[in-house]
Amino acid sequence: MVNILVVDDNESIRRLMKTYLIRDGYNVFIAADGLEALDLLAQEHIDLIILDIMMPHMDGYTLAKELRALQYNLPLLMITAKETIEDKKKGFAVGTDDYMVKPIDFDEMLLRVAALLRRAKISNENKIVIGDITLDYETLTVTTKTETIMLPQKEFYLLFKLLSYSKRIFTRQELMDEIWGFDSDTDERTVDVHIKRLREKFDKYEEFKIITVRGLGYKVEKFQ
Repeated sequence: MVNILVVDDNESIRRLMKTYLIRDGYNVFIAADGLEALDLLAQEHIDLIILDIMMPHMDGYTLAKELRALQYNLPLLMITAKETIEDKKKGFAVGTDDYMVKPIDFDEMLLRVAALLRRAKISNENKIVIGDITLDYETLTVTTKTETIMLPQKEFYLLFKLLSYSKRIFTRQELMDEIWGFDSDTDERTVDVHIKRLREKFDKYEEFKIITVRGLGYKVEKFQ
């Protein structure tokens, strides 16, 4: 399910947005200002943020700028009473992706949210993000909070495949056919060797675990 964070100091508006978003099938988190939003982002995976500008403690401009500085690339939809072109320019300059002026039409908000999520999916279709870990198919890299690891090609493809279909059990033969090809002259023990190497590199991370399903093969469990 898609997680959306609503950041607005007006409790009535937060409630309305949450109601509409839940009706449309989203999982919704709320925060009253930018500081609360940052605290929540440290605990939850969020796919999109709807944020107000005028808030206490940390306003929407500052929050957007801080999120981009921290390399959060999720879509930002700024909703505010400010409607001048200068305000909009400032909003886009600090990293917002779309802009709505109050009073808003909530059905239009849902359309904009869906469009932003579609664009984000297209731009990230060659990436998998789980918590603080990002797999980039183009560069064969796995990036965490503290390091970027470039994996050998087969190891990366194997991990990417498992993470793309978490909880699905793959037999060793399925993985051999997918990663090494139907005409490969290697045997299924090659899969076990590569799984062992991946575990040595990633078992210390809590975002996912590679599980051995005895007599069948392997699967991945995600925890973010």
